[in-house]
Formats: sequence, structure tokens, C-alpha cells
Amino acid sequence: MPLSELVRVILLVFAAVTCVVIGDTAGKLMTAGGVDPFFVAWSRFALAGLVLLPFSGLTRDELPELFRWRILLRAAAIAAGVSCILTALRTEPLANVFGAFFIGPVVSYVLAMIFLHERPTLRRSLLLALGFLGVMLVVKPGFGATPGMGFALAAGTFYGAYLVMTRTVAGAHRPRFLLISQLLIGSALLTPLGVTGELPVFDMRLSLLVALSAGASACGNFMLVIANRTAEASLIAPLIYSQLVSATVLGVLVFGDWPDGWSLLGLVLIALSGIGSLWASHKRALPGLRP
Repeated sequence: MPLSELVRVILLVFAAVTCVVIGDTAGKLMTAGGVDPFFVAWSRFALAGLVLLPFSGLTRDELPELFRWRILLRAAAIAAGVSCILTALRTEPLANVFGAFFIGPVVSYVLAMIFLHERPTLRRSLLLALGFLGVMLVVKPGFGATPGMGFALAAGTFYGAYLVMTRTVAGAHRPRFLLISQLLIGSALLTPLGVTGELPVFDMRLSLLVALSAGASACGNFMLVIANRTAEASLIAPLIYSQLVSATVLGVLVFGDWPDGWSLLGLVLIALSGIGSLWASHKRALPGLRP
């Protein structure tokens, strides 16, 4: 991969995951205020699907593609992942949830090797392990010990499967089709859970949060689809760790959750993992360079 293309993918992935964190921050503000997580998940998919459908370019010939098993499984995975992470955010701090959520890149990395036959390298595996160690330092207390953290782990597992499924279909479908397919299918799957409970009373604040949750998440997933068209899932997996940086910053700004010393050390390790991934790919782009 050329160096300029590599840098573009890295920036695209960082922008994508930051948008997703913004959407989940809006979701946490809603669930912490008593809104049901399944309603938040359903509204995110339904509103984004309604707004983006006219711009999706969806044609009559593409409608049967919505019922392909890979498209359905991919949409079900992201719908389940979003529902789980919003449930976790209802009771757990933002950074801790995203720390547990980062089982996702590991799941993606392993599944890509098993099902996509992507060839791992020792350097990339070590970098992924370094980033994962950083995550463990960030989420050290209560990791997996509460129901909320269990939902966060489940969300990460679903998300890892979603990343791999995206890789399998990204080359055969338009990015806009992949985005609208997950929104339409996800909203259909979540409708029985999202609208059967007690619906919240809408005011200006809640309306803005719903719009932010849906819009930011849709933008993030669209950019991630574009990145998957030009990069291997095993390269994107370590870069997803930058999401934890965004989650920590927003946790401080929005909720006042300052990381302690061990968490800061973990963030440094995660940053080193991302920089190392860039350096490894940089060497492949320019083979004459040596560390």
C-alpha cells in the first residue's frame, strides 16, 4: 500500500471511530437519563436510515441484495453490538465500557485469519497485543465483574464479527448500499424491542441527542466501510484502538471522568501500538527504510 494511501486510511479510521464515540456519548446521556437502551439503538438506526435513504442510491435491482445472508448477518451483528454497548453505558463509565469493548479488534484479527485467510505477521500481532495490554491497564478495576461490563464485552465481540463481515462484502457492494442496508435491517430487527416499552417524552434536548446519536454513528460507520475497501481487516484492527483515546477525552469533557496514572500508561501503550502499526506499514511502502 502506498504511504499516502496508508495515511489516508489511518486518518479515516480515526475520524470514523471518533464519530462512533460521539454517537455513543449522546446515547449514554440519554440512557443515564432513563431512556431505554433499545429505544436509543432503534432510534439511531431508524432515523439515520430515514434521513440517508434518499441519498443512498438504492435501486430496485439492489433490493434482493438486502436478503443475502452475509448482508443480514452483518446488519444483525452491528445492531446487537450497538444495543449491548448502550446497555453497558447505562451503568458504566465511558472509558471502562470502551476498554472492554476492545475485545472487538482481537476478535476481528482472529476471525480474519480463520475465515478470510489473511496472513498475520509477528510484528502486527505484537503491536495488537501491546495495544490490548494498554486496554487492560485502562479498564483494570472490575473488568468483566459487573453485568454492564459483560454487555460491553458482548458488544465488542459482535463488533469484531461486524468488522470481518464488512471486509467480506466491501468489495462487492457500494459503500452507500452497505450503510443503508445495515440501517434498514438493523431498524427492522430492533423495532420489536425499541417501541414496545415505555416511550420517552421528547423535548428539544432529547431530540438533539437522538439526532446526534444517529448522525455521528452513521457517519462513522460509512467512513469505516470506505476504509475496509482499501485495507485489510488485520491492519484496521490495531487502529480501532484509537477509539479509546476519543472515549477518554469525551469522558473527561462530558462526564468529568479523569483517568488515573495506570489509565494514562495504558493510553500511552495504545498510542505506541498505533504508531508502531503505522511504522510497520510505512516500511512495507518504502522497503529500503530500517528502524
